[in-house]
Parts: sequence; C-alpha cells; structure tokens
Amino acid sequence: MTSTPQGTTTGDGPGTGSTAPEVTGVGVASGERVADIDAIQRLIADAGEHQNDVERLIALHTPDVSIVNFVGRRLLGRDSMEKVMRVAVASPLAKILTTVDVLHIRFVRADVAVVACVKHVSDERDPATVTGDDVQVHTTTGSLTYVLEKSGTPGTGWRITHAQTTPILG
Repeated sequence: MTSTPQGTTTGDGPGTGSTAPEVTGVGVASGERVADIDAIQRLIADAGEHQNDVERLIALHTPDVSIVNFVGRRLLGRDSMEKVMRVAVASPLAKILTTVDVLHIRFVRADVAVVACVKHVSDERDPATVTGDDVQVHTTTGSLTYVLEKSGTPGTGWRITHAQTTPILG
C-alpha cells in the first residue's frame, strides 16, 4: 500500500491508497498526461498538507477561485479565502482536519481537469470546548470535486480554480 503526504491517498477507500485513481479524457489514451497526473496528485496532497498554513494553501489556488466548503459557505477569490482561512486557523476550527482520497481525474481539456475525491473529516477539538455557536461536524465524509487549471506561466503548473464539498449523510 502506498500513500501520498499528509494522509492524501489515491484509491477508493479511506486511507487505503490501494488503487490509483481512474483517469480519463483528453490525451489520456496517448499517454500525454503522465506528468500532469503526477502534478495534480501532488497539488491535492499539498492542499492537504498545508490546510492550516494560509500562505502555502492560498498559493495553490487561482486568484479567482470559487470554493464551497463542507458547511456550504461560498468563498469567491483568494482575498476572501485568505481572510476566512486566517480566522479559521486562529480558532478551534484549526483542529478539524481532513484527508482526501482521489477517485477520478478527468481531463476536460489539456489545461483543465475535474478531480473527484472523498474527503474525510476528523474533528480533533476537545468536545468540552465546543459550544452551540461553534461549527458542528455532523458527518465525517464528503464528496469533494476540484476543478483545476494548468497555467501557461512557466513554473506555475496546476492550480485549484474551484472546489466544492458536499457532505455524505448517513
């Protein structure tokens, strides 16, 4: 079994890393996407690794990023994301940690990929300190979809332009 940094794995089960993600779309059959697949998996692993490091996490996103988080809050743009992240990492929310299993990468175009994942949520906060006003975690898994774009700027590579997590109830 292999896994990528910070618990981010490829596969179809929590932390299994037992199977590589399914990869489809433009350039896959010809083998053109090997380096892109590696770069995308690294980007997603970096997002997990840097989930409480505002500067490093923000840098993985496009300036016009759109995010809908686990509790349905929509953020538009890196500036908005940065403000919310700075508040979150300075609060008990920093103890709600996530890992991601990458299930499928689909290349819509050579420079756009849609990545389907399962997000696993671990609430490490002290239950005695969580009040009714705090964010409540009602489920521990979510369906995470990333839309990634590859920049034409040398050295920039793939970046997250949209992310949405839908809680999986039940």
